[in-house]
Amino acid sequence: MNLNLLFSFIAFWSILPNGLCKEVRHSQKNIVTSERPNFVILFADDIGWGDFGANWNPNKDVTPNLNNMAEEGLRLTDFHAGASVCTPSRAALLTGRLGLRTGVVQNFNQKSVAGLPLNETTVAKVLKDNGYYTGMIGKWHLGMTQKYHPRSRGFDYYYGLPYSNDMGCVDVPTYNRPECLECPTKKSLFEEIFYGDQTAVPCGGYFSALPLYEDYGIIEQPANLTELGDHYAEKAQNFIDAASKSGKPFLLYIGFAHMHVPLTHAARFTNSTDVDTIYADTLHELDDVIGRVIKSLKQSGVYDNTLTWFTGDNGPWVMKCPFR
Repeated sequence: MNLNLLFSFIAFWSILPNGLCKEVRHSQKNIVTSERPNFVILFADDIGWGDFGANWNPNKDVTPNLNNMAEEGLRLTDFHAGASVCTPSRAALLTGRLGLRTGVVQNFNQKSVAGLPLNETTVAKVLKDNGYYTGMIGKWHLGMTQKYHPRSRGFDYYYGLPYSNDMGCVDVPTYNRPECLECPTKKSLFEEIFYGDQTAVPCGGYFSALPLYEDYGIIEQPANLTELGDHYAEKAQNFIDAASKSGKPFLLYIGFAHMHVPLTHAARFTNSTDVDTIYADTLHELDDVIGRVIKSLKQSGVYDNTLTWFTGDNGPWVMKCPFR
């Protein structure tokens, strides 16, 4: 495998906002002849530039792990999104090509029958074909029928949401504008919409409950969004541990639900910062998950040979303003 070519491709990835990297530390080794590096992509949803304490001092206690990445790693300060909405930006991340070239110029949803065009090659496929163990955790948003599923696009493992966390009703109260309601329990969603209670409006106007996938199967529906951060951290830790023990280099791509609306977090993060807003509590959970991923890299002994990169798909929504 030509590592110079690979790193050129990774450099082209630099089309997303707010990039922070933990650099691979090679010490005395030559980059071409040394052990092949691992890659971890931490991809936040609808994150804002001012969300990081490294960029905006009032949030310095909300994002300690991201602040540490900024201090110890490489900050990419002239860094631009591949698109202003989720799907095209994610397609650009994984292919290195803008939407005008891939044809992906708008968001997919749960009604979409296709996804990222099959003639597009993902970085996961490139790495897998060259001996890497590849995993994706979190929001995919590039098509969920079998041909377009992450497992069919270069990833050995997948766990997460197929699209945005507001594209379906959920099983916990959530914070949003308009408000996302819980999934009906006494009647079917079809009955609620067409025959009865007009207050039982599905989140976002969609007609299905939000699913949580592992590989090709749905393991929870509706997904419990308050548990999602812990699930993602645990699955990431398991993946890193298994990949490290296998001796194979790996790619781990985590597409967080944070900070997309509806804003949710585990109960222990409620009022967990001095900022004292729902947004800050959710942001603090995101930072905590990132800290747990980095800790897992260190515990598995692969931290010094892993390029860990944090960025986001695009900027925040105006509807978040009431929660800041």
